[in-house]
Amino acid sequence: MSVAINGTNGITYNDGSLQPSAPVGRNLIINGDMAIDQRNVGASVATGAGAFTYTLDRYFYYASQASKYTVQQNAGAVTPPAGFTKYLGVTSTSAYSIVATDIFIVGQKIEGLNIADLGWGTANAKTVTLSFQVYSSLTGTFGGSLQNGAANRAYPFTYTIDSANTWTSISVTIAGDTSGTWLTTNGIGIYVNLGLGVGSTYSGSAGSWSANQYWSATGATSVVGTSGATFYATGLQLEANTTATPFEHLQYTTQLQLCQRYFEKSYSIGSPIPTATALGSVSLFTSYSANSYMVGSRPFVVSKRAAPTIIIYSPSGTAGTIADGNTTNLGAGAANQIGTAGFALQNTSGGVITPAGNLIYFHFTASAEL
Repeated sequence: MSVAINGTNGITYNDGSLQPSAPVGRNLIINGDMAIDQRNVGASVATGAGAFTYTLDRYFYYASQASKYTVQQNAGAVTPPAGFTKYLGVTSTSAYSIVATDIFIVGQKIEGLNIADLGWGTANAKTVTLSFQVYSSLTGTFGGSLQNGAANRAYPFTYTIDSANTWTSISVTIAGDTSGTWLTTNGIGIYVNLGLGVGSTYSGSAGSWSANQYWSATGATSVVGTSGATFYATGLQLEANTTATPFEHLQYTTQLQLCQRYFEKSYSIGSPIPTATALGSVSLFTSYSANSYMVGSRPFVVSKRAAPTIIIYSPSGTAGTIADGNTTNLGAGAANQIGTAGFALQNTSGGVITPAGNLIYFHFTASAEL
């Protein structure tokens, strides 16, 4: 069987039997198939207001007003598109009329280290293509944007959903920005935003870069404007290419490890946070000290983007508490000496752990999100 090299799209067999996509690692989006949901394990999340909040792994929502929509993995239990088993689902919970300064979005912040090859902010800026599949109870023109970490360079874009409650393939090609500052550090390199209702202050004309904070495009449909409206997406991919290539499916373990650079939990992957769990799922330390001393160290499964925020839980699910048995709360405990590779546990209970050598049980979450 002869083969032919097909540019950036990889190898194409002449008989059409196999068409591998471009080289592995082209998708700048992590968890693009929405398969990983460490925090909520498929449970619905009611949105708060005024903060970037993570739902499915690597995906944030931002809402300028609380309680306008929910986010859930596989919300509504519709059949995902072929090749996928999961999607991110948004459901509007009221008919809200947005004002000029409102922002309702979901999206992902891409780490600067992962976009260094794009050359954005220079004359050699590469073109990118954003592609995904979308399913909505609404039809019309929808919007989103790409933005730099400082939110002072933005490219609003639009796309069209012609048929309600039907999976639709979307592809948007965007010339790389030759201006502005685009971080290539462990900070925010690119915001990828999908608008759910954005007011005029933060919406701009689609199709060009500008020095503005635009989270979506002018004239886009407001999902939060219709009570019960749904917006589902999966197969999100951002790649350096002038056309969309087939979605890059990664092995589950690889995908999980990419997510764990930003968020890790000691709970079993299918267990909510917090929960009461059996001994086999908890972390173990060997203690040797009393109040306000370290009682052990715990490495992370994956080194973090930066020193994370850690929350300690006892095996019974009580925050800020450690235990000297599977279900017995010993008292207060806290993380200390936190680094990107691990941390130490401190006994802050006011009591002595005796005898030396007892096992200390606890769970933790570690967040180093952008």
